[in-house]
Amino acid sequence: MGQKLHSLMETKRLVYLVAVVFAVFMMFQYLEFPYGDVISSLFSANSPQKLKNESFPPKDSSQIPQIVKNITHFHGSNYTKPVSIPSILLPPSISPSSPTTLNTTTQSDPKKGIDASKSFHDFDKSSSANEAPQVKGRNDHGTMGEVVTISEMREMLGHNRASFRSMKPRWSSAVDQELLDAKFQIENAPFIENDLTLDPSLYVNVSRFKRSYELMEKTLKVYIYKEGEKPIFHQPQAVLKGIYASEGWFMKHMKASKHFVTKKPKEAHLFYLPFSSRMLEEKLYVVDSHTHKNLIQYLKKYLDLISGRYNFWNRTSGSDHFLVACHDWAPSETKKYMNNCIRAMCNSDVKNEGFELGKDVALPETTIQSSKNPLKQFGGQPPSKRSTLAFFAGRMHGDLRPILLHHWENKDPEIKIFKKLPKSKNNKNYIEYMKTSKFCICAKGYEVNSPRVVEAIFYGCVPVIISDNFAPPFFEVLNWESFAVFLKEKDVPNLKNILVSISDSRYLVMQERVKLVQQHFLWHVKPVKYDIFHMILHSIWYNRVFRVNPR
Repeated sequence: MGQKLHSLMETKRLVYLVAVVFAVFMMFQYLEFPYGDVISSLFSANSPQKLKNESFPPKDSSQIPQIVKNITHFHGSNYTKPVSIPSILLPPSISPSSPTTLNTTTQSDPKKGIDASKSFHDFDKSSSANEAPQVKGRNDHGTMGEVVTISEMREMLGHNRASFRSMKPRWSSAVDQELLDAKFQIENAPFIENDLTLDPSLYVNVSRFKRSYELMEKTLKVYIYKEGEKPIFHQPQAVLKGIYASEGWFMKHMKASKHFVTKKPKEAHLFYLPFSSRMLEEKLYVVDSHTHKNLIQYLKKYLDLISGRYNFWNRTSGSDHFLVACHDWAPSETKKYMNNCIRAMCNSDVKNEGFELGKDVALPETTIQSSKNPLKQFGGQPPSKRSTLAFFAGRMHGDLRPILLHHWENKDPEIKIFKKLPKSKNNKNYIEYMKTSKFCICAKGYEVNSPRVVEAIFYGCVPVIISDNFAPPFFEVLNWESFAVFLKEKDVPNLKNILVSISDSRYLVMQERVKLVQQHFLWHVKPVKYDIFHMILHSIWYNRVFRVNPR
């Protein structure tokens, strides 16, 4: 009996020792310390030969259950408690977005140890929720590189979707379950083979987009706060023309919508804060003060008012509220007190302005010439009549445009780059160049956004976007690289070489796609399906659906 007890104690000690060694290894692996021979010697000296021969991290996902089995089942142990494996151990075939957990119960088929019902946060409870994502475009310290490319933004969006969970609501509501049901239906959308209104090449996932749009039309209810003084609040007529018109037209259509707006806030999936960032600046900014603290305080007082009068903001800390703002200052004006909101903003700088992919929405900046006819001058010449290779004209805002002019103003007859065009009625010269150019240069000004992106599409010109870290509008659903060219700012000297490398056949495909995507960037006196109003609202809805957190 004594010998058996001694043997049992020795076995327990060995189990504990291997567990400690494994934990130490994980610590070194996770913190990326230089362990090398030290860890190898620990494993060779204190663990079974079978464990010694395993590779860490495992090269294939099928190895993980067996490795865990070796650790917990050697020497006849029947220990079957689930083990949390830090994400650093996951091979490339299991991404952080994959719903994965492991159970160490002996399985004849290792795949049976994977429980797809668990989220990534269930998989690794020990990791910090605020950990910096390690994706392309970020350096070894987890911070973003100098320029975040479109493909890297896609990875960031995927990571944010997988890792972020908004604060749990303080109390439950039926609308939360409706959003969860919508999310499930979107994620399991039926495959679309043929759709005459939606070309699959224009979308990241046309099936998901169409299902999400249908559910938005069927389900979404928006409550608009009545509080707020004009003209900053509730006066869209003040901002229906010019480059800030998106926020005015959206407010106009949202307030007039009998389909989406509800007067019963308990039915609402979203709450709209109906202010104009343009009017906020125009009415409250003190010229030459070089500060907009008073603008920020004005918005704070508004939040204090509605959160004190109602409990809707307090239920979710604002995560089901949204704003639509096109002024350049909108990110900084709303960051301190409204950052939990879904912020639809023209200034969609993913690196420098706190724009969060997956939460915030890239608002299209549109130039409207006539509030009575927003489609005035719409369209352009066919490809055969577009004689200019590339065109740009604009004020010398920011650092990039002077560089563009330095390299290309009056340097090549095929490239028309101007500091300023001669004055003409209704800006006719500028519009004619847009209508007759193959590529339209959309160079950033003081901020990443520019109305030229939507102008190019409006006039049937392929956009060439030169604006590092700019998230283009409707980024969640549109495949921008199928109909636009993205050029890093440092590549301005190679502008022509890059454009002429695009074959004629490729250009024709891109130009045709520009014409197809136009429907998503048009304001109408009365909204129509898939137009810019519905697309903005859809992006807000889509981000809310994928961030809902049930109580």
